[in-house]
Amino acid sequence: MTLQVNLEALKEGDLPLVGEIPAEKLGIIEDDELIRSVQPLTYNLEASLLEDALLVRGRLDIPLDCDCARCLQPFVHTVTLPEWTAHLPLTGEDAVEIKEEAVDLTPVLREDILLGFPRHPLCAPDCAGLASKTNGDAATADPEESPWARLDEWKSD
Repeated sequence: MTLQVNLEALKEGDLPLVGEIPAEKLGIIEDDELIRSVQPLTYNLEASLLEDALLVRGRLDIPLDCDCARCLQPFVHTVTLPEWTAHLPLTGEDAVEIKEEAVDLTPVLREDILLGFPRHPLCAPDCAGLASKTNGDAATADPEESPWARLDEWKSD
């Protein structure tokens, strides 16, 4: 199921578009091991027919199953576009493809949703990352205890 807007129906007035698109129908290619889109995109939009363009405005939300880039803990990050707008020309060089008096909004939705994906998903902005296996902080450790201390002694002889 893709999101199609019938241009004939728009001639009668603005058209509300409310619903969901399954993640697999969005055609999002997941190149990132830390982000998976398995939940549907929810939309609450309004389409308007202008003189030579289609104007679509509204809200988009898609929850993403992520693994934190620092600690690898799973969490859900929701990409929300609260004031999403698309101005799609119906004529001219940049005109959208019209099939059977309908315009498919799915490619436009996909592009804008992908731009909202996090580059480095974090479970929290202050995530400390994986727990260290050492018992101390390397910055406060005694330099005599460093692995290089023995080599420093050998060099000075």
